[in-house]
Amino acid sequence: MTAAMAEGYDAVPGLERERLLRYLEAVVAVRRAPVHAAVAFNAVYFGYHLNGDGYGRSPLRLDDFPVVTLGARAAALPVGAMVCVATGSDPLYAEILYKEGTHPDVGSLGDVPAWVSGAPAGAEGPGRQGAEASPRRRELLVPDPNAFGPGVSLSPAQLRRLRTHRRWINEDGHIVIDACYPSREAARCGDLSAYADYLLTTARAQLLSPYVPVSLAELVGSTHDDVLRIGLLRLLDTVRRLLASSDLLRMWGPYAVTREALAACWRDTGPLGGDDLRTLAAAVEHAATPSRRRYGLAAPVTVYTAVGPRLRAFPGAEELLKGVEYAAAVCRANVTLADVVQRDSAQGLFANGVRVTLDDAFEGGGVWRSHYPGERDRTGDPLDPAGRGWTSTTATAPGQAQEQDQEPVDAPLADDAALGLSELLQTGEDEIVWRLPLRLAHLIDGCLPLRSPIAGELRTAFGRRPALRLELDHPGGSLDAAEAVRHTVAELGAGADRLTGVVWPLDFFPGLVVQLHWLRGSRVIRAVTTRLDRAVQVGHRVIGHCYDPCVLTREDAPGSDRNGDTAAGLGPRQLVLRTVRRCGLLTPDGHALLDRSGLPLAVYGRRPARTRSTALEAAVAELLAERLLEPAVGSRDTTGRPHFPARPGERTIPLIGYRPALIRVIQPWGATGPVTGRMRGVQYVPGHLRRLLPERSASEAQRTAFREHCRRLGKADGWELPEGYTFVTQYTRGR
Repeated sequence: MTAAMAEGYDAVPGLERERLLRYLEAVVAVRRAPVHAAVAFNAVYFGYHLNGDGYGRSPLRLDDFPVVTLGARAAALPVGAMVCVATGSDPLYAEILYKEGTHPDVGSLGDVPAWVSGAPAGAEGPGRQGAEASPRRRELLVPDPNAFGPGVSLSPAQLRRLRTHRRWINEDGHIVIDACYPSREAARCGDLSAYADYLLTTARAQLLSPYVPVSLAELVGSTHDDVLRIGLLRLLDTVRRLLASSDLLRMWGPYAVTREALAACWRDTGPLGGDDLRTLAAAVEHAATPSRRRYGLAAPVTVYTAVGPRLRAFPGAEELLKGVEYAAAVCRANVTLADVVQRDSAQGLFANGVRVTLDDAFEGGGVWRSHYPGERDRTGDPLDPAGRGWTSTTATAPGQAQEQDQEPVDAPLADDAALGLSELLQTGEDEIVWRLPLRLAHLIDGCLPLRSPIAGELRTAFGRRPALRLELDHPGGSLDAAEAVRHTVAELGAGADRLTGVVWPLDFFPGLVVQLHWLRGSRVIRAVTTRLDRAVQVGHRVIGHCYDPCVLTREDAPGSDRNGDTAAGLGPRQLVLRTVRRCGLLTPDGHALLDRSGLPLAVYGRRPARTRSTALEAAVAELLAERLLEPAVGSRDTTGRPHFPARPGERTIPLIGYRPALIRVIQPWGATGPVTGRMRGVQYVPGHLRRLLPERSASEAQRTAFREHCRRLGKADGWELPEGYTFVTQYTRGR
């Protein structure tokens, strides 16, 4: 794991991506269960050995693990958590590989009441969310009792006794708990956000331990909470995207399985093999087919089927759903259903008139919705869980059903005319110098606006469409000689004086400030960028040159790039970020603040359907938890206009704000200036532990270096090297 991975997937050099991907593919291949992105992160960060030892050779402190008990009320645990299951004798240490909802109203054949599918944590019945501020939900956790190697794991006989007693784990080797969430927002968080919160709170000592191969604090270069959170979320996202990029793996949500294991399952003719999975797919496809009626039209039918309980109904499946094999079977079944929907239907609509869609990815291992007649049941992506079972039991405003297909609007920027204005710096006898930030339209259209004095003199000297040369000077960039000179044509006197035919370099972005020089009477304009003293990272972008933060916030939002500027096709999280950045009140340093209650209206141009509003609110909760957005308080005046900060005497309103977090870019030791493509061959390696050969011991110098390393990570008294390890101090490698 390297510092580049803490900057996001796009910042990781190809060689590092390939090396990590090969390891992740090997981890998925050796583990018997599907590998969640959080579990894959654990393998890389804490050191999972592929020879059967698992984490057994990792210097994890088992006493730091939280204790859980079957059937008890406990704090919600995310997938990836390492736990100690309380037993009457030896403790059972395990890693949580998988979890799902296990609502008591779900039937033994997988039949699900409509309101349960997509219901929020704490829901008490159809349309009733419950009044508890800290909601609870019945959850099934699948632990891996062999994750820590044979030296720590219980023997098969001990595990059988625990299953038989059903006091600490149930008869299948699973843990069922009443999971308590600190808030409704926390219950709506995505898996990776929840795991990041868990690591930074409950498992903080484990995360920041100097005993891990490379500490997060070293990777991000800070011990500040905000920086740690952003770096951790980027690491988790990097691992998730690497898993999804593999040709050897298939993904079901955040879970990865090998294509080889799937193929072997589909070829198998035994219980839960290919025949049973085809039977399951056919049952879901025909679940809502109405019985034939002699007279009249068939009434609409909707059926919800939970995959996990339905698998238990197959003959001979009981023993194949124990332990981690349950998670594998559920993921294989869902992948099979998804393949059938994508292959044999039109957006979920089958030839028999039934539309099949995924409705809830969590409850019961995944709830699939079968509806007849499907032609009238218009929907989006059939594999995007919409929670329509729950929303069908909530109050619906008149005419709201017609808004299901409403698309987000692409309104022009309200402050477009005032954004990124050019500034005249010098008007001399020989030269005119001005400065402006590049706008997204300049990059898309391949143009550069010209100030009126320059345009007037050019038109007088060379006519209305003169050929001009644009010379680019991008210090520290990667321009070659061909990219540094652009042959353009000026359009003058047509109301919008500009250069056309400009092919901007790929690393030029909205907000990049260029300083322009024109020698009077010449056909050459020189454009120069200015290097920052130190490169910073804003979102996914590493910036080494001066930029306008306001333009960057407005025009580098999701959905905005050189290929276009549209909200079409964006998911709820991206829609929220795009809308806050484009429509929020803008501050000079690039912050954007938006009235939270007005978000759905800003996204869709009118009040959307309840399902869309719910999806946006869930996305806001996730983004706030991940610190990609931040809460604020403003006020609204008598005309309805919001203000920030809140004004005395005005009604206060909740705001959501985009804050462009500036992350310093870690550079090779002794390097100066911004990171560029020329430095990709050099890699900074933080200090880390290394296992010694048998009968070897660390030198006193390395013990001292490790204590100093611990102090830099916030351990005031330093820690001692664990037995069998030495400490490797930071260094750089590469050309």
